[in-house]
Amino acid sequence: MSKEAAARALDRAMALGAQFADVRFETTRNERIEVRNGVVAALADASSSGYCVRALIDGSWGFAASDDPSDAALDETAALACAIARAGARAARRRIGFPPPRGYVDKYETPVVRDPASITLGERVALLLEAERLLHAGNEVTVGRAWIDIWSTTKELHASSGSQITQHLLQSGCGIQAMAIGDGDAQTRTFPGDVGLYQSGGWEIIEKAQLRENAPRVGEEAIALLHAPQCPSSTCDLILGGSQMSLQIHESCGHPAELDRVMGWEANFSGTSFLEIDQLDRLRYGSPNVTIVVDNTLPLGMATCGYDDEGTKSARSDIIRDGLLVGYEMSNDTARAIGRESNGCVRAQSWSYAPMIRMCNLSLLPGDVPFEHLFDGVRDGIYMESNRSWSIDDRRLNFQFGCEIGWEIRNGKRGRMLKNPTYAGMTPRFWGSCDAIGDASSWFAWGTPNCGKGEPIQVGRTTQAAAPARFRNVAVGVGYS
Repeated sequence: MSKEAAARALDRAMALGAQFADVRFETTRNERIEVRNGVVAALADASSSGYCVRALIDGSWGFAASDDPSDAALDETAALACAIARAGARAARRRIGFPPPRGYVDKYETPVVRDPASITLGERVALLLEAERLLHAGNEVTVGRAWIDIWSTTKELHASSGSQITQHLLQSGCGIQAMAIGDGDAQTRTFPGDVGLYQSGGWEIIEKAQLRENAPRVGEEAIALLHAPQCPSSTCDLILGGSQMSLQIHESCGHPAELDRVMGWEANFSGTSFLEIDQLDRLRYGSPNVTIVVDNTLPLGMATCGYDDEGTKSARSDIIRDGLLVGYEMSNDTARAIGRESNGCVRAQSWSYAPMIRMCNLSLLPGDVPFEHLFDGVRDGIYMESNRSWSIDDRRLNFQFGCEIGWEIRNGKRGRMLKNPTYAGMTPRFWGSCDAIGDASSWFAWGTPNCGKGEPIQVGRTTQAAAPARFRNVAVGVGYS
């Protein structure tokens, strides 16, 4: 049906003057279960189906969407996309739209070890109830949470260039969280990382998280934080755990490297960027240890797919190479504007949203230092894990992040636990202080299930793969009185 429907919509758009058109059919299913204090607090299973048409007329794009598959609605949706494109062309001072350079006929499917559909609702709930129960390591734990999310997406993209691309994507995730209250304080511990474990794949992702096995320790750490000393204010060496590195990459590289932000096409949500085009191949973003790539073929990556929502084939490309800014996350139009080709970083939240540049799979390549040896040579420092708060300015330059937990480092050894650890810096200076990155054995694909961008806001699912890393002479313990 979608082939016939696509042909009809494309024919209609081309007959109305489009130089290029595409139509994307999409069906999504979102499942969520959450347990809180021994009770199933959320049980959701929602599906949505529809399609959208993009039309390019005189360098201007038009977009329209519908959930009505009738012939009349297909014609009307294509006509509306063309009308919007034509209106934009009349108003535009310059033409910025280009058709994709090539078309593809292909299929892609997320590799899955264990289909979540084979796990009954009762088994899922039982896992969460048990994991949440084990979080209550003492009376101080007043709130326990455990959750599972599963997203299934089927999409077909048909284009006037000849593209016919079918994709079946599956993403899964879960987590636990304990809140402890006592001594006039409240402390939270989350596992895995700061939002849970989220990756592309099936039930094997949930099993990998080992929620039940880790729950007692997570509850105990939340209680211990109530009695831990406050993180001191100082300038010292800093080691960040892998999930915190993921957040650091996300906020201080991922968003500023979105080329629409760099070009001023996107500023409504989270601002613009300090990574200006005339600094390409010139700006020293970090130390020579720092290489960051976008790789939408990354195994387990939340943004891994065969093709993006413009029909660009997924690939790997450099953003930062040996500390130097060398690339961006790009769409077809923005890439053409700087004389390059898209690296497939266009996504839409669903069929009802226009596709735009999104942070996808962004990886800080591992170094050669085993995790335990990152502490070697640190006379005075702090090790921090699991983001709790973040603040960064509208150009992604100056930031302050807070973590759930920290530990003193004295003479290369991890010492006493610290609560409310924070650190601050200026992005290029901070990354320039990175003198060691963990090796491949500590490198992990950390997924972010709720990245926001745009007005109206679209939620995207991204991955920032990282190992723990060490930074020298960082301001820590700021922001608390």
